Order: sequence, then C-alpha cells, then structure tokens
Amino acid sequence: MTETGADALVRDLGACRLCAPRFAATATAHSPRPVVWFQPGARLLIAGQAPGARVHASGKPFTDPSGDRLRGWLGLDEASFYDRGRVAIVPMAFCFPGYDARGSDLPPPPLCAATWRGRVMAALPEVVLVLAVGGAAIRWHLGQGDVTRTVAGWRDWLAETGVFPLPHPSWRNTGWLKKNPWFAAELLPDLQARVRSVMEADDGG
Repeated sequence: MTETGADALVRDLGACRLCAPRFAATATAHSPRPVVWFQPGARLLIAGQAPGARVHASGKPFTDPSGDRLRGWLGLDEASFYDRGRVAIVPMAFCFPGYDARGSDLPPPPLCAATWRGRVMAALPEVVLVLAVGGAAIRWHLGQGDVTRTVAGWRDWLAETGVFPLPHPSWRNTGWLKKNPWFAAELLPDLQARVRSVMEADDGG
C-alpha cells in the first residue's frame, strides 16, 4: 500500500463511528474515539486488546499502568515505544469498548477487527515481529483460546508464525505472573532480545 493509501486508511479509521450505538448503550455512554497509532515502515507490531478509559481520554495507546508494565517487559523507553516509524500499535478494537453495569471492561467488539484489521495488516508489510498481547489478540493471530498454554509455547509459535504471544500486562494478571515464574525468568529475556534486535535493525545496527 502506498503512503497516500495508508494516510487515507488512518483518516478513515480515525473517523469510524460504526460502534456509536453500541457505545451509547454501555454504562459509560461514550462516543467513539479511535486511537490509531501506526504507519508504513514499522517492523514491530504490538497487537493489543482495546483502549481503556485512560487511553480513551489521552488519545495515545498504553498511557496507563498496563503500558508501563508492557514497556518494562519489552525493555523499551517511551520514546522508542511511541516511535511510529518503528513500532505499530494495532489493537483488536481501536476504541474504548466501555464498561458494563457492574463497572467491568467490555470486550473488544468483533466488528472492529472484521472491518479494519485486514486492511491495517496489509498496510504494514515490513512487520517482522508481532506481539500478540492478551487473549483476543492471541485468538485472532494464532487461533488459540488457552492463553497460558499458548504463551508457554512461545518458542514454537515464533518459529512457525513470527508471532510472540503474551498475557495482557493488566494488574489483574499479577497473580498469573506469580504462578508462572518461567515468564520472567525465561520468556522476558528472550522477548527483550528479539525486540532489541528488531529495533537495532531499524537503527542500522
């Protein structure tokens, strides 16, 4: 896809209002605000879930404690993480889905990925490493429903698909991290080395 075509895609995505009725019916009764953060040339793709309330307010992905934890996992500072020329952040839904009546996060609406994801992926032909962060991204990219089993098999998935599965960095997964010490001991060093390799290649290193 040409740069002009990619620019048009970014504009179209930013103007998307397909889920306006859905969001109006949530407990938050909010309007769509797509958080679009990618451009052609990026070699690292972070496939997340959907913006949370803080990201909905900021208009910038991962401006929350989950983002702090994710950047720590990747070994990236904020400047590198938000460098759209090298890192594309493409969630399964570009808008905050809202909360239900109990105040819980609603899942990413499937309509978003069905409408946009194929076009966005086609606009990023230089991506060499995909980080599938959380269950929804893992299901879309790898077709797997068991997050723990899939993340534990990260080496095989990388070799077969170029996709690195990760749990969501939410504070809700702190217990999961304690129960699975191999994540910090074995997976994170491998993850950081692979991310560093991609980023250094972009630097000409």
